[in-house]
Amino acid sequence: MLERYEELIHADNDFIAGNAKRVLAIAEEHPILREGFSEFSVFKTHEKEIEGILQDAFNPLLTQNEIKTAALPFYNFVFNPSERFKSILKSAGEDFELEIRNMPTEQTYIIACSIVLNFCYGYSLNFKRPFFYEIPDEHGVMHYYKILYNADFTEIKPKPGAPKITQADYDELIDNFDNIDLWKEKFPPNSYEFEGFIISNMFDVTDDQSISNIKSGLIKEVKGKDRSFLNNFQEIFRSLLGLKSIKVGFSMYVKETDSFERLYGVGVNSYLLNELETAHCSDALCNWSYNQLLVEKKYFSVSDVKRALAKNDKQPPHIKVLDQQNIQSAIFAPIANENGLMGILEIVSEKPKVLNSINANKLEDVMPFIESAIERSKTEEANLIEAVIQKECTSIHSSVYWRFVEEAKSYIRAQANKNESATFKKITFDNVYPLYGQIDVKGSSDARNSATQKDLLLQLNLAKKILQKSIDEKDLPIYEQVMFQVSEFGKDLTTNFKVDSEHEISLYLKNEIKPIFELIAKTQQVLQPDIEDYFNKIDSDLGVIYYYRKHYDDTVKLINRNMSSLLDEKQIEAQKMYPHFFERFKTDGVEHNMYIGESITKEDSFDMLYLYNLRLWQLQVMCEMENQYYHGQHEYPTALEVASMILVFNQPLSVRFRMDEKRFDVDGTYNARYEVVKKRVDKAFIKGTEERITQAGKITIVYSQKEDEAEYVRYIKFLQSKNVLADDLEFIELEDLQGVTGLKALRVSLLYHKDHDEKNFYTYDDLMTTIAS
Repeated sequence: MLERYEELIHADNDFIAGNAKRVLAIAEEHPILREGFSEFSVFKTHEKEIEGILQDAFNPLLTQNEIKTAALPFYNFVFNPSERFKSILKSAGEDFELEIRNMPTEQTYIIACSIVLNFCYGYSLNFKRPFFYEIPDEHGVMHYYKILYNADFTEIKPKPGAPKITQADYDELIDNFDNIDLWKEKFPPNSYEFEGFIISNMFDVTDDQSISNIKSGLIKEVKGKDRSFLNNFQEIFRSLLGLKSIKVGFSMYVKETDSFERLYGVGVNSYLLNELETAHCSDALCNWSYNQLLVEKKYFSVSDVKRALAKNDKQPPHIKVLDQQNIQSAIFAPIANENGLMGILEIVSEKPKVLNSINANKLEDVMPFIESAIERSKTEEANLIEAVIQKECTSIHSSVYWRFVEEAKSYIRAQANKNESATFKKITFDNVYPLYGQIDVKGSSDARNSATQKDLLLQLNLAKKILQKSIDEKDLPIYEQVMFQVSEFGKDLTTNFKVDSEHEISLYLKNEIKPIFELIAKTQQVLQPDIEDYFNKIDSDLGVIYYYRKHYDDTVKLINRNMSSLLDEKQIEAQKMYPHFFERFKTDGVEHNMYIGESITKEDSFDMLYLYNLRLWQLQVMCEMENQYYHGQHEYPTALEVASMILVFNQPLSVRFRMDEKRFDVDGTYNARYEVVKKRVDKAFIKGTEERITQAGKITIVYSQKEDEAEYVRYIKFLQSKNVLADDLEFIELEDLQGVTGLKALRVSLLYHKDHDEKNFYTYDDLMTTIAS
């Protein structure tokens, strides 16, 4: 800088030349300012002299407005700041530390080396990036200041011994920006010296940066209930509007029902709905605000909620709900695209008049980004709903998903080429081996019938007691007739329970007994407690006593849930062994289908060994499911028995995805035999007896070929050696099923493991004895 002033001494303009002499006189009186220094203390001791030298660059006439300072390269150290910059730092507070926001510490060294390459070696490297200061004001609202550097008064000198950079070095460095070790090898520490200072000119870009932050925040993926996103989003709006006290909310618009509902996925509140999940638009808005937001699609503000309520006798619902939340000013802005309204942006404050029609205009610049984000959110929600439906209702297993993707791509390509005959082709998998297993509640029909009988008898007996008391109080013949009918129903239940008995008696209790008891309660006060007790025992949805049936239904649900969870968990391990198709169904128990083969894996890797491995895995998991059920039986409301069965089919078959039913099924007439056996075999009897092939405490393996028998005998012997199965293996023949003959089965008892006991393995009879005791 002093060298530049030495040139200006000879300027034609006397004022410029005279000013140059003034500056050089200061330097002459204080040689350290020309020679240079490295101690920070010199800035303090020569503060006035430095200010005098820098007077032209820091014009005192502009110091109240310009945000400007001198600084040292690579240090958060500034000197000779303008009055405006001093004021900004003072408002930030004593604890505030000035720091460049987006200057990574680990990159500072490499940036310095890049400057050396430009300054000392003439390589043109564009390494410039915009840098910012984030500085809060006295209200805590964050402001953003963009920094522009003037480096005219800096110089870089290599020290003696500094390695000279060659073209080969440069070529290597430009491909290794992140390799700090390489840069330190080419530019050893303390090998170059930076002299001089930089001038930082700063500009308040809070509005632009806030809009950019809003855009970035809305574009990035946000996980559900992400409170940090909401907090950051509110801070951005606070910076945009210059208000610390505001909060931001959203209400999603549902066109089909003309209602508002909460926006899920980003943890955002809705001040229009308050505690409601959803509300009809006409209930949430008055006629004027409805027209403004939904028809005109214009934003409006409520600058003073209390005043608005006082002025309007009709208490507009959107103003009333704000007052209930202690909100005193608000801005409501419609979020719409070409398809119509998508939602409402809500900006609220607990202070009156801070939000108004004037600062509402600032939303014009950010609404396009918010509209894009809400549009994306609605799309993501629709995709999520679709995903849930697919998972829960029409799930496509991961092992075969690739085939659906391939066909979908072909279909889309055909449509794109305007192929009018484009269709989603049939998806089949040929030459796959099936595996089927089930763990089923034994005697589920009898168990439910028994629970139904108990519930109905309990309700009939309660009704009889009340009717008898009523007759004792007021002897009306009609009551005797009703009690006779109730008694007849009770007799039929115990001696001749039929399929339609439940429906017939339930209707009688709801349509005949209920009105009579309601009348008795009004006319015979003494019986009110008994009738109240009767109605308290009745399920509000079904209108009858639902006690024993509920225990049964809850038990079946728990069995299904627990068995399914274990099977799903084990399936993860099995898929790692070799990919295969898997699906399960909940009935009165849990059934599962598996298919394994070359066509499913998409790879030329299938070997029969993988089929044998999956069969052994299936047998082991079925044993484990039995163990888990019986050892957790005390947790179930009702004691039920389960029985397990595996069906072995040794011929490969074809399976096809049925588009109409959204599920896989066997393909072809021959393969249909497999489905017939699956549906009927668990109810089959042992040949020449009335004994079912499935029994509690035993696992049954149904097959037709001798080689299947030999294979499973090996598996059983292996599990017997592991104390999983007992030594009572049976070889049995099945009675002929309709259209299916020659089926056989292996049946063997399970050993139930119990920890912390002298006897580690139990037969089913041992287990039942233990439970009973």
